[in-house]
Amino acid sequence: MCSAKHVDPQVPFGGVNVIFFGDCLQYRPVYDSPLHTVFSSSKKKQGKIPSEKEIQQRVSRSLILQMNCVVKLTQQMRTEDLRYLQLLDRLRHGQCNYDDYELLQTRVVGQPTIESLHDSPWNKAPILVFRNEVRTQINNKAAIHNATQMGDPLMVCVAQDTCKGKAIEDPILRKKLLELSDSKTEHLPGLLPFVPGMPVILTQNIATELGLINGINGVSRQLVYHEDWVLTQNLLEMFPNNTKYIRRPIYALIEITKSKIECKLQDLESKLIPIPLVEQTFRIDVADILPKDKKPKPNQKTTLSIKTSCVTTCACLLHYNA
Repeated sequence: MCSAKHVDPQVPFGGVNVIFFGDCLQYRPVYDSPLHTVFSSSKKKQGKIPSEKEIQQRVSRSLILQMNCVVKLTQQMRTEDLRYLQLLDRLRHGQCNYDDYELLQTRVVGQPTIESLHDSPWNKAPILVFRNEVRTQINNKAAIHNATQMGDPLMVCVAQDTCKGKAIEDPILRKKLLELSDSKTEHLPGLLPFVPGMPVILTQNIATELGLINGINGVSRQLVYHEDWVLTQNLLEMFPNNTKYIRRPIYALIEITKSKIECKLQDLESKLIPIPLVEQTFRIDVADILPKDKKPKPNQKTTLSIKTSCVTTCACLLHYNA
């Protein structure tokens, strides 16, 4: 910014006013010090030259000290339960009381055996898991069950992957991409099951001013697509043989009751929101799927840049990773 403004490099941010946004409740840096740390000058007294890192730390602290206005945001935008919100605030300060303990005890499942997650009220209970792969398997099984109960074939959105602007035709590479965990594909799964009437969660901010934010709940209503882009061949064994694979969906209609859209959209019922396609780019190493006669040399790169698109701003069901 100093270069762009043609000012002295010692002028912070080129003399431009800067607004920082951050979470003050984050953990301290791992094996490092926060920017506001006061550093000792003992090394200077001993005649030792400070390292480049120490110089940068002191410069960072000098920038922090130049902040002249702090605005603390305290309004909770997601938690509507006041009692639970107060519990979380006391928990943050390590000041929970016995009433908080009693409240948490009401959420303990207890000794009774849960015979099936398909029975009420467990069929609507969120399930917290620690790995994306487990969440995906639970969602897939639940989607298959609900489609079977409705008597309709399961619909699965298939991500469209391209490399250098061309569609990927190699079946081995294509299968590998579809099976990748969404933690490796910028959170866009290769295959996303869709069942009308099932709960979903938005996984990206679409329009924050309208309440269409990451984490808001909704209900899937309809997947809009052209019949010409439907495959009936079984891409993966995890799904039933009668599954309809939608190669190029246009958008998904999601009912979001908490959205702030005051008027209904044209030709749509109130609170019915169209969720469009999303594109992301990720990189993948393909060395393990190359034929033996095409194995790369040690100094050759085998990483491809893949662009993927799908209706994947909705994570199927209320099962998500912690």
